[in-house]
Amino acid sequence: MTIAAILQTKSDAIWSLAPDDTLAQAVALLAERRIGAAPVVEDGRVIGIFSERDVIHRLGADGAAALDLRVRDAMTAPVRAVGANEPVIGALSLMTQQRIRHLPILDGDTLIGFVSIGDLVKYRIDRIEADAAAMRDYIQSA
Repeated sequence: MTIAAILQTKSDAIWSLAPDDTLAQAVALLAERRIGAAPVVEDGRVIGIFSERDVIHRLGADGAAALDLRVRDAMTAPVRAVGANEPVIGALSLMTQQRIRHLPILDGDTLIGFVSIGDLVKYRIDRIEADAAAMRDYIQSA
């Protein structure tokens, strides 16, 4: 089971931010798209991740003035990323160890997908349930 299998089940749309977007613009994107994070892309390369955690940290430090800051001043960097051929369990392990909830999927330097820990857990649960159903069917047919 690789990340490529998960990407096949997701929409091709990847919502991203530019490093010079304001936090207000970033918050609007997260709210409008109902997402928890977005990659920050500059010149076609992922240079950071901006998440709801980043919003909270900056609001806590700067109050409402944080909304005028640039994404580059609040994003999480450097970026942890994996390729599409990464096993799902390896990506889950990385995300757990690094305490991250969103992971860019790269082909070289090109962003080809973006997954959340929820995407990975859902995929694993679906696979486990499918395997269990197949085993039940096999046992009942024997």
